Amino acid sequence: MARWFASHGYPVHPLAPGTKTPAPNCAHCRTDVHDPAKCGCRGRRWCHGFHAATTDAALVDAWWGLEPDFGIGISCGPAGLIVLDIDRHTAPVPHRDRLLPGIPIDDRVDLTGLSSGYDTLALLAALRSQPHPADDTTTLRVRTPSGGLHLWYRLPPGSAPLRSSSGSSPRVALAWQVDIRATGGYIVAPGTRTTAGLYRALPGPRLPAPLPLWLNAELTRTGHGPTPRPVPARTTRRPQVPPARGSNAERILAPLLEEVRKCADTPTGAAFTEKLNRAAFTAGGLAAAGHVAHDRCTALLTEAAEYARPQQTRKNQLVIDSAFRAGRSRPIHPKGRS
Repeated sequence: MARWFASHGYPVHPLAPGTKTPAPNCAHCRTDVHDPAKCGCRGRRWCHGFHAATTDAALVDAWWGLEPDFGIGISCGPAGLIVLDIDRHTAPVPHRDRLLPGIPIDDRVDLTGLSSGYDTLALLAALRSQPHPADDTTTLRVRTPSGGLHLWYRLPPGSAPLRSSSGSSPRVALAWQVDIRATGGYIVAPGTRTTAGLYRALPGPRLPAPLPLWLNAELTRTGHGPTPRPVPARTTRRPQVPPARGSNAERILAPLLEEVRKCADTPTGAAFTEKLNRAAFTAGGLAAAGHVAHDRCTALLTEAAEYARPQQTRKNQLVIDSAFRAGRSRPIHPKGRS
């Protein structure tokens, strides 16, 4: 199987027999701290885990010929893979504000029975009016020994790389108990057997499908994209918030849009995506209730986002579109919600 994955362009590296962790380094690499990219073992041994991953058929044959019981790890970044690792661990369910980072879950939403990444991902899909990714039969799906599920996707050509994350992270995460395996991480390939059991491909495709646009937008929204470069300080005067047209709806939007614009003063670390998401979600709810026109909302959101982050127009639009659609499913009235 390792040779098969390598022949399809997926860099592989050995996992210690019976485990899902990389095979151990040589004696020198175990005791000497050094940059994996400059290691003398590179191209010869499997030291440093996914940093040693290769598609070289001769090297793959040599490694697994030496130890046939090696498991197979695949370095996601070089392979262009984005894998959603849905966990089903026994753990206390966090507060609803921590289930879907950046998305407020109204107290009226019944969360009874929610206990795993399957549930939080289903909730995210429902809020975005999308099918549950776990049911996606167009891509490679791998059942894990613990009852979890790996959903394999490939990054669309020309897309910016995405980074790995843990579903329990307080900073960058897609959903509770949903890990992301991408740049900076690896995934266990199907056919690998550990002491816990077999990683088994489910019936269907044996290769990953393109990452759905809505999931790409969600990963971008939650900070999985590349770290933006510092933006030079602005010398132009910051415009005032466009005056509200006398409606309660625009008065509600005005402070949210102003928070988005204020991010222009801080190139990074201003929670820009979260603020834009909140403004667009609210705008969607107000538009759905008929209190403000769709075109007016789009114009206000786009103007605020482009002022704060003009170097990322496409990302801005993805966040706006995704959050606005989600907001439209929750109509908002100035004096209360429907």
